[in-house]
Amino acid sequence: MSGLIISVSGLRGVVGEELDASVVARYVTAFAAGLPQGLVVVTRDGRPSGEAFARTIAEALTPHGFEVLDGAVAATPTTGVLVRQYRAVAGIQVSASHNPSQYNGLKLFDEEGKVLSAGKGEAVLRRYEQDDVALPKGNHGSVRFCDDTTSEHLRKILATVDVGAIRKRRFKVLLDANHGAGAALGSRLLAELGAEVRVLGETADGQFEHPPEPLAENLAHVGEQVVGQGADVGFCQDPDADRLAVIDEQGRYVGEEYTLALCLDHVLRRTPGTAVTNCATSRMAEEIAARHGSKLLRTAVGEANVVEGMLASGAVFGGEGNGGPIDPRVGYVRDSFVGMAQILAACAARESAVSGLVDELPRFQILKAKVELATTNIAAVLDALERSFPSARASRFDGLRLEWDDRWLLVRASNTEPIVRIIAEAPGRDDAADLCRQAEMVMRDLP
Repeated sequence: MSGLIISVSGLRGVVGEELDASVVARYVTAFAAGLPQGLVVVTRDGRPSGEAFARTIAEALTPHGFEVLDGAVAATPTTGVLVRQYRAVAGIQVSASHNPSQYNGLKLFDEEGKVLSAGKGEAVLRRYEQDDVALPKGNHGSVRFCDDTTSEHLRKILATVDVGAIRKRRFKVLLDANHGAGAALGSRLLAELGAEVRVLGETADGQFEHPPEPLAENLAHVGEQVVGQGADVGFCQDPDADRLAVIDEQGRYVGEEYTLALCLDHVLRRTPGTAVTNCATSRMAEEIAARHGSKLLRTAVGEANVVEGMLASGAVFGGEGNGGPIDPRVGYVRDSFVGMAQILAACAARESAVSGLVDELPRFQILKAKVELATTNIAAVLDALERSFPSARASRFDGLRLEWDDRWLLVRASNTEPIVRIIAEAPGRDDAADLCRQAEMVMRDLP
């Protein structure tokens, strides 16, 4: 079981090795032990093993009185919408997110359609590890199938943008769903917005045509097709469609960090207020918020932490720099569809191409590195780093974040490996690289 990746929001592993039906049933039982009786929404991202695992989940729940709504293939943010729409007590998405095709996993949702908070997730994890949960028998529940998973999600997104203005632009869009769950709602949303749409990897069968994480090195061929087809934009989703990377009309990989920045810029222009992101997201967010008389709050890394911060502050928007915008008007889940709608709305409102919007944003360079440690005393490592950068403003709500007026450095310990991860952002690539090098030198000099 050493290869099984378990967190407070779910688990994932290689199918047939760490992850099999017995692990899924045990984990779902541990989750159900903390739930009231009621309806549980179950969806999946299109991987070949997903349908069998969805059946396993139903078989684990129905003998104990739970009703199961099987949404078949649906995006992770759609799962959150369905939980609220059907007043379910919980939701379970069968997905391994951006992991390769041999992986699968589970994401857990609470009754409000949010990914589990850290506290609730830790309780599930404790029950799973103790493996002593025995659910009481009840009236045998049933499984029913959801014929329409996308309409409510679509309605919520359309209500957040000027549909008429977007339709007038008649955008030409290339959507790369890469055989994940995003095409069903993605193509429908774009058509409702008056776009001419071509979809790559429309069939949700998990047979990925390129590595599923929407990074620059995996999407070069998509950029070529954007240019070749004369598209206005390329939208690239991960398999469960909670992340969005953007390619502009010139075929330039804009990337995931800019997804949130473009959305924030558009939303805060119209509705100034508080926005929330995590401590590893580009400082473009601060600059944008300041431009529009708004406030930016940062949380620890993790979707659940960002959502908790949004709820506590009454935020008008939020998200993470991995391509995951969160619009509270739609749901408290990272949502690639929100990203597509808001970016097209921004282009329409400002009569601009995507490249024009990007070029007007503050520009920084982010670099990431990792260092293997000989010590397990992470606190001593962070203390040494803070002493080595006395001019920086330091915070420790998630590792150590050191901040200057125009750059920052984040050092966090890995949860699964004896390493620390380093992220630095500065106006230029050399400046960011220098911050990473200085941090590495301090850590390597420790006894």
